[in-house]
Amino acid sequence: MQTPLKLALTGMHCGACVRRVTTALQSVPGVEINSVEVGSAQLTFDPAQSSTAEIVAAIDRIGFSAQPAK
Repeated sequence: MQTPLKLALTGMHCGACVRRVTTALQSVPGVEINSVEVGSAQLTFDPAQSSTAEIVAAIDRIGFSAQPAK
C-alpha cells in the first residue's frame, strides 16, 4: 500500500535543484514521485520498503533540508 507524503524543502533555487532532489528521491526504494518543485515535493512511498525518515535523509544528504508538510 502506498502512503502519500508532501515535503517542504528549503535551500532550492532553480531547475538544477529540482533535478537533484528528483534524482535523490528516485534512489529511495518504493518511492513514486508525483511532483518536485522549488520548495516542495509530493510523492507516495511503500512503507515496507522505506520510511519518511529515509526519504528526508536522502534529501538532506544532497544539501537541502526537508520536512513533512502539514
